[in-house]
Amino acid sequence: MRAYELMVIFTADSEESEIQTTVNKLGDLAKEANGTLETTDKWGVRRFAYEMKKAREGFYVVCQFLSPNALSEIDRTLRLDDSVIRHKMLRLPVDEAHRRGLAAVTN
Repeated sequence: MRAYELMVIFTADSEESEIQTTVNKLGDLAKEANGTLETTDKWGVRRFAYEMKKAREGFYVVCQFLSPNALSEIDRTLRLDDSVIRHKMLRLPVDEAHRRGLAAVTN
């Protein structure tokens, strides 16, 4: 499985329960694709360098997960969520995944 890092920026006025529900949904999507949500790091509300979707600040969440092919469904789910301002998913290089303690293979 490949290791991925996902950063999601929610609206600053999003409720903690709403954010946790979305994170749980992402974990379920990874599990359906025979993957796992490894870590979730909530950074809290941060100010933007520039305005995005008429907002000046947002709630940042960074997730690391292992998944063979759940990317399209995760992307679709985040695009449809009104509380998500922006998201970015990166595939971690194998050496970086091992450094972080994620069990990734080269496939």
